[in-house]
This record gives sequence, C-alpha cells and structure tokens, in this order.
Amino acid sequence: MRNLTHLLAAALLMGGSAATLAANDGQVRVNELLSSSSDYRQAWTQAVQKEERLPEWVMNLSGVAEPMTATTQDGDPYRVGVLCETAESCRSQRLIVAGSLDGKDIYALLVTVPAGLPNDKSPKSHATQRYLGNPDKGTKTLLEEQLLKDPNWY
Repeated sequence: MRNLTHLLAAALLMGGSAATLAANDGQVRVNELLSSSSDYRQAWTQAVQKEERLPEWVMNLSGVAEPMTATTQDGDPYRVGVLCETAESCRSQRLIVAGSLDGKDIYALLVTVPAGLPNDKSPKSHATQRYLGNPDKGTKTLLEEQLLKDPNWY
C-alpha cells in the first residue's frame, strides 16, 4: 500500500510538472524579448529611438505573439516572430521581428493595412510597410518572407 501511495504521489507530481511545462513551453515570444535580455532591450531602444509616431505596443513590444522560430540570414542565426496589439487587430496591423540569438541585433517590419478593408481586396496591394532598425537587404528579405507565410497575405 505504501508503494502505491508513493507511485500515485510521483505520478501527480509529474503530471503537475507536465502541465507547468505546457503553460510555459520554453519558447521565446516577441512580447518577451525586452524582459528576457538587456542586450535585446538596448538593441530595440537603438532601433526605435529616432522613429516617429510609432504605436505604444510597438515601442514596448507588448501585445500578443506566438512562439518565435529559428532561422538563418547569411549564415547568422535569428529568431523571427510576429507581434500584434491584439489578436483581432492582426489583420490590420502587425510587427514582424527578427532578433539575433545573441540579442545584439533586432530588426522589424511594421505592416499596416487599412482597417475594414473588404475581404475581396488584396491586403498586400493596400498595405504600407515600415522597416525599423535599419535592416540590410538580406534582413529585409527575411522579414518579408515571414509575412509571405501568412495565407491571408495575397
């Protein structure tokens, strides 16, 4: 009976740990970058310091985001992800962010589509795009490729 109690306790502890891990999957999201590293904070501050009229959620990298994915650009490793102010606003405004793994470089593409654009109109042909952090041509391509992965971007 005692062994059964120990087995049940161990199973409960492991189940609780699995639930904790599922809630915190260990993957980095754009809205966590600034709190995860002083290097990212410094790089982002430099990227936006001379920019004008940026929304607060962009300045603070706050909002909703899915896990970032790993990729490379010219042999350099990056994390890439999308940030939106809210899930509902993602169709009209999103920020695509690419950060080097060491946190020293961070670049972004702010994409804005007119709110209320009818579904039969191409978001791509009505959007404005604004690069942040002065990305080079290869990094711009990396950011644009992330946007092209969206099936609603046509």
